[in-house]
Amino acid sequence: MRHHELDHSIGFLLGIAERRLIQLFTMRMKQYDLFPEQWAVLHRIRQKDGMIQKEIGEKSQKDKPTTTRILDALEAKGFITKKPGLNDRRSFQVYITDSGIEAADAIRPIEQKVISDVTNVLSDFEYEQLAAMLTKLGKNAAEWIEKEKEQ
Repeated sequence: MRHHELDHSIGFLLGIAERRLIQLFTMRMKQYDLFPEQWAVLHRIRQKDGMIQKEIGEKSQKDKPTTTRILDALEAKGFITKKPGLNDRRSFQVYITDSGIEAADAIRPIEQKVISDVTNVLSDFEYEQLAAMLTKLGKNAAEWIEKEKEQ
C-alpha cells in the first residue's frame, strides 16, 4: 500500500537520506576545502581529462550554470585549469592540476567509506535492489521531465 503522508513520501525520504549523506561526506572531507558537488565534478575530470564544460555537466548531472559555478570554484582553488577549445573557441577544455589529482585521489576513499558506513545496515541483496530501484526512479523522472518540456 502506498502512503501519501509526508513522513512516508518517497521524495521526502530520499531528500532526508541525501541531505544526511551529504552532511556526513562534507564533514569527512572538510580538510580539502571542497563540497560534495565540487568533488563530483572534480572526480569526473579526474576520470577524463580535457573534456569541455558541456560534457562535464552531462557526466556530473549538472546544468550549465551550476557546472560553470563549480568549475570557477575549482579553478580558483587551483584544482583545474581551462584552455580554449581546439574546435570551438567559445568553449574551453578543462584539465586537472597536480593538486586536483591529489585531492580527487584522497577524497575517493572518503566517499567510498561514507557509502559503506551508511549502507552497512543493508544486505548485499538489499543494496543492489535499492540501487536498481533508485536508477529506475531516476530514469522514470527523466522521462517525465522530457514529457513536460514537450508540452
